[in-house]
Amino acid sequence: MLYNAYEMQRSMLAGASAFADFSAGMLSNPVNPFAYFGGGPIMGSALEVFAHASAPRGKPAFALDHTVIDGRTVPVAEEIVLRKPFGQLKRFARESVTGGPKLLIVAPMSGHYATLLRGTVERMLPVADVYVTDWRDAKLVPLADGRFDLDDYIDYIVEFLDVIGTSGDGERPHMLAVCQPSVPCYAAACLMSADKHPNRPKTLTMMGGPIDTREAPTAVNTLATERPYAWFEQNVIATIPATYPGAGRRVYPGFLQLAGFMTMNLGNHMMSHWEMFKHLVQGDDEGADATKDFYEEYRSVCDMTAEFYLQTIDVVFQDHALPRGIMTHRGRPVDPASITDIAILAIEGERDDISGLGQTKAALTIATKLPASKKKYMMAEGAGHYGIFNGSKWRNKIAPVLEEWMAKHA
Repeated sequence: MLYNAYEMQRSMLAGASAFADFSAGMLSNPVNPFAYFGGGPIMGSALEVFAHASAPRGKPAFALDHTVIDGRTVPVAEEIVLRKPFGQLKRFARESVTGGPKLLIVAPMSGHYATLLRGTVERMLPVADVYVTDWRDAKLVPLADGRFDLDDYIDYIVEFLDVIGTSGDGERPHMLAVCQPSVPCYAAACLMSADKHPNRPKTLTMMGGPIDTREAPTAVNTLATERPYAWFEQNVIATIPATYPGAGRRVYPGFLQLAGFMTMNLGNHMMSHWEMFKHLVQGDDEGADATKDFYEEYRSVCDMTAEFYLQTIDVVFQDHALPRGIMTHRGRPVDPASITDIAILAIEGERDDISGLGQTKAALTIATKLPASKKKYMMAEGAGHYGIFNGSKWRNKIAPVLEEWMAKHA
C-alpha cells in the first residue's frame, strides 16, 4: 500500500508540475505584458520553484565527456567493464592516456545514484584511471535475478577489484569508499588480505563512513538504534508494484530515504528554495540554476533491496559487528588484523551530521597489524557530509591529500 500511495501522489504531482512549468513560462514570456509589472514576475518565479520541486526524476547522467591533463583537454568515454544484476562496473576511459594509478570509487547504495559522486569522479580524472560502482535501482531488477544483501555487496567489490587489477598493466588498484560503503569495502579488504589476493587494493580511503557508529552518534545513528530490527522490517519496507520490472521485490524505497534526509535539515532546504525564488524574481538565473542543479541530483533517488538495508541496520548500526570483531561474511570471520599492507586513509568532515567525528577514524584503530606508516587521518575543517566528496573543499583540500596518499603507496 505504501508504494502504491506514493505512485499515486507522484502521478498527481507530475501533472501539477507540468502545469506549473507551463504557467511559469507564460508569465516570463517577453511578449506577455504581465512579465514586466504587477505580480507576474513573483507568481512566475513561485510557479517555477514549485515545478522544479515536484517534477518526477529518473537516473541522471554523469555527463563527463572530457578532462584536462597538463593543460590539455582529453576526451573521456564511459565504458561498462562488467555488468551484473544489481550494478555495473563503469570506467571513465581517457583517450590516448596510458598508465597512472587505477582507482575504484565505491558509490553508496543509500537511496541515491552513483552520479551523486560526479564531482568526486571529475576531480580524480586528471590523475587516475577512474572506475565507479554504478548501482542499479532495485525496482528495475526482476525477481528472477535473485536477492542482494550486504554479503553480495562485498562479493561485488571483491570481483570489481579483481577485474580492475587483472586489466591493463596488472597493477593493484586503489579504492575510495564514500560514506556507506566504508564497512563493506573494509570487509572486502580484510578478506582479500587474509587470502593474499593478488588484486587487493594498494590503498583504501574512507570518507565519512560508519565504521563504528558508537563514536559521536548522529541523528541517523540514533534512529537506527532506538528502534528494534522488527520495527524497520514492518514500517519502512515496501513491495514494488506491478508497473515496474522488479514487481514483487521487497525494498527500502528511495523516496523514504530522501524524506528522512530532507527532514533532518528541513530548515536549510526551505531556505535554499527561498533563495532560489529570490534569484528568479531578481532575474539572476545563474544563482537559481546552482540550487536547481544540486536538487536535480539530490532528489533523484532509487530503491535498495530489503535484505541489504535490513542487514546493514543489523550489522553496522545495531550490532557494531566490524569494530567489535564479530562480523562475518557468509560464515567466515572478517578480521581487521588481516590487513597488513593496505594503506588506510580515513577522512572525516568537521560538520558531518551523518557520520560523526571518530566513526571513520575507528578504521585505523581496529587495523592492529597495520604499521603506523600505512595509516593516516584527516579532519576536513568546515566540511559537512556532502562537502567531503563534492565542492571546493573536496577539490582543493581533500583530493590533494588523497592524491599524495596514493602516490606515496604506489
